Amino acid sequence: MNKTARFLSIAAVTAFTAFGAQADEADGSQYALQFDTNRTRAEVQAEAATVAQTRSQEPAGSRVVTYSSTADRAAVRAQAAEALRLGQIPHGEFSAM
Repeated sequence: MNKTARFLSIAAVTAFTAFGAQADEADGSQYALQFDTNRTRAEVQAEAATVAQTRSQEPAGSRVVTYSSTADRAAVRAQAAEALRLGQIPHGEFSAM
């Protein structure tokens, strides 16, 4: 039993060191993308200029929509207070109706 356990532990250490010996460059250069292109710089810049004209640099939903209301401020506050009294608007920490 002792010889078997010793043999298995030596085999495990050997296997572990074999996996460690497979290490590659520390900077991961084996995964670096390689590009081989024959396009000129002017062609790439011309394409980039046309793409930039078709895409918006403005984040979606960042424009403010203006709305001019004809309602009276006091009337809206009175309607909100009435809706709150009637239980039509949730309030407090438990706001589920």
